[in-house]
Amino acid sequence: MATLHPPASPEPPDASAVESGAAARHESVFDLALTELRPSDPLRWLALGWRDFRACSRLGLFYGACFALMGQALWQTFQHAPAYVLALSAGFLLMGPFLALGLYDASRALEEGRRPSLRASLWAWRPTLSTMAIFAGVLLILEMLWGRASLVVFAVTMDTMPSTENMLAALLSLDNLEFLITYVAVGAIFAGLIFVSSVISIPMILDRQTDAVSAALTSFRACLQNPGVMLLWGALITVLCLLAMLPAFLGLLVVGPVLGHATWHAYRHIVPAPRRPDVTR
Repeated sequence: MATLHPPASPEPPDASAVESGAAARHESVFDLALTELRPSDPLRWLALGWRDFRACSRLGLFYGACFALMGQALWQTFQHAPAYVLALSAGFLLMGPFLALGLYDASRALEEGRRPSLRASLWAWRPTLSTMAIFAGVLLILEMLWGRASLVVFAVTMDTMPSTENMLAALLSLDNLEFLITYVAVGAIFAGLIFVSSVISIPMILDRQTDAVSAALTSFRACLQNPGVMLLWGALITVLCLLAMLPAFLGLLVVGPVLGHATWHAYRHIVPAPRRPDVTR
């Protein structure tokens, strides 16, 4: 007569696996260990960005041409129909993150030993479409608030609106010094908000598939933890972009993609890549 044996009870799960799974479920963006930066790091990021640009120069020149054409379109609009500059710049603010994603994707491919592909970089936004749409919407709101604040500055500090023929020269005249100081101060506040919320957010969204809020909070943390270095990085970006605009925006052909690649390396340095699980255990 056969003896019935009770079914073997399943082995209890490994305690370390349970703990690591629970930690992963409860991990927040505030648990990410961010790197302490040194003043020389922004120059290193630029050097790495230049290296990536040289490694995939055709891809970089494509995106650089897009940046240069965007700058030319804004300038032509400012000269002939300044009332539409705000609307056009808002549209470019939505396009910019998608263009930058292609450069981040190319740098990630080089980092992983793969050959960057223009086609792959153009479709890099697909896995992050919803998150990028939310983030771009937030940037758009900030840009619209910036535009509204600029109109208030115009109304308060200037008696009459300059003619469109010599608008730039009139606005930069020392006779409008009060306007210039106020306009620059207001612009610096909004530009600073956009910078601290997005300096590493978009590459983080691409790399970790994280949500927009977590990415923005991590970007804020990076700036608060390393205020001096991040201020230097923002200043370098501003100066390089201004210099690139002087020769009819042609400098953006190179400066734009180099800064894009450098931003990926800034993100990768500030937020180190997560450690892959040890498959041998």
